[in-house]
Amino acid sequence: MQHDKHPSKITILGAGAWGTAVAIALAARHDVLLWGRNRQQMRDTEAARENAYLPGHPLPPSLRVGSDFEAALAHVIDARPDEAPLLIAACPVAGLRPLLEQLRGRTVPNVVWLCKGFEAGTGLLPHQVMAEVLGAQGEHPVPGAALSGPSFAQEVARGLPCALSVASESAELRERVVAAVHGGNLRVYACDDLVGVEVGGAVKNVMAIATGTADGLGMGLNARAALITRGLAEITRLGVALGAQPGTFMGLTGMGDLILTCTGDLSRNRRVGLALAQGKALDTIVAELGHVAEGVPCAKSVRELAHRMGVEMPITEAVAGVLFDGVAATEMAARLLARDPRVELA
Repeated sequence: MQHDKHPSKITILGAGAWGTAVAIALAARHDVLLWGRNRQQMRDTEAARENAYLPGHPLPPSLRVGSDFEAALAHVIDARPDEAPLLIAACPVAGLRPLLEQLRGRTVPNVVWLCKGFEAGTGLLPHQVMAEVLGAQGEHPVPGAALSGPSFAQEVARGLPCALSVASESAELRERVVAAVHGGNLRVYACDDLVGVEVGGAVKNVMAIATGTADGLGMGLNARAALITRGLAEITRLGVALGAQPGTFMGLTGMGDLILTCTGDLSRNRRVGLALAQGKALDTIVAELGHVAEGVPCAKSVRELAHRMGVEMPITEAVAGVLFDGVAATEMAARLLARDPRVELA
């Protein structure tokens, strides 16, 4: 079944690596506008037809870029219904609330977010932030969806195959996202478990820091497999406690994203773990990355949430200890190995 016969009008708010990669992938089939808040960055991107956040990947001629927020919104707000407009938020979790606040009171058709994590301070998932900011707008709240899955920006920009999940309470919006995004080398699967998709996408980043640390300490492939497997159990425990469907974690945004982020050399969070194993300070690691590593703030939020909900998350505890409590990476590994035996599926 082909989903890409009718072009959509799509605005992507956020011109980082992932937002740019999605824009590149969709511009071949749709009328896409990529917006970034940094005026100079967007001028440079337009002049070079390449984004400095995603070097080596030229922008398609049809892809429009700019920093005019009103023009970016008008692109989808003024679209005809048959143009199936989509508004995609491609900011980090920390930027989601401020971005949504800019949409308050406007008749936006929908919001699809790409970010993964919990909001620092509130511990809210992206769909909960969306509900707080835009969910109570009159009788018709803005439909929202999470588009997530195992996806490195560089590979998507190169046109390599990638499979994603779209999760929304709105069947109509799920179908619209599938119709727009599914095609070429992108596959999209629909799902109604927003909580499960978001928890899997968030907590896998914490597990990637743990796995990177273990690999950096030379603990071997057996230890890596154990961490990934027990990490999945940890993610599932938290997700189910928050109301997710257990089966979601066997899919793309659970097991799939976890495997990719823990083992792929393009993973920022894995690189954080590798650097921790070398004894580098967190501030140094983040500065050297030059990009957001969502697993760092997420580890703090997940630890707090697990404590509140009484969910046992030893790997998360260990990662947060290294990141925020001054625990040495070698001590983290020793603590995990010293845990008492237990029934595997518990």
